Amino acid sequence: MAKPNYTLKDKTLSGLGNLIRLLPTGTVFIYQILNPILTNNGHCTIINKYLSGILIALCGLSCGFSCFTDSYTDNEGSTHYGIATMKGLWPTSKSMDTSSYKIGVGDFVHAFFTMVVFGVVTILDRNTVDCFFPAFESTEKTLIMVLPPVVGAISSVVFMVFPNKRHGIGYPSN
Repeated sequence: MAKPNYTLKDKTLSGLGNLIRLLPTGTVFIYQILNPILTNNGHCTIINKYLSGILIALCGLSCGFSCFTDSYTDNEGSTHYGIATMKGLWPTSKSMDTSSYKIGVGDFVHAFFTMVVFGVVTILDRNTVDCFFPAFESTEKTLIMVLPPVVGAISSVVFMVFPNKRHGIGYPSN
């Protein structure tokens, strides 16, 4: 059987799809719901800064942690989720061999870049910028506008080198 001929457009759209699915939608949704409340719509007091910082840290860690989750389908057709470890998935049923789901270097690369992408999402949020950096000048605002495409381009290249094979919590099971 002949291999399909992938065009540059196909590879680009595939890379974009991988970049989009990096961030667990539930985590980003929680961030977008709670952030305006915790930042007081960008008019922060010291307590708002602490609460918003905690939210950003927890959501960032959640994004990184999700890179270490995976799923498998057992012999009965049920989908099970677990956390990737050095030995395989945990927890797992005794009837399935999940040693092929071990943690690899790519998992750490994905976790790091997923947290970086989430960091860019937080920097793009107007309430967060107004809360933490209220005196941004136009040159600093330009940096904020240039940062997302640069991080997106670098992340896309990294994710083509280290493709994501996990189908964990928050990821489609295709």
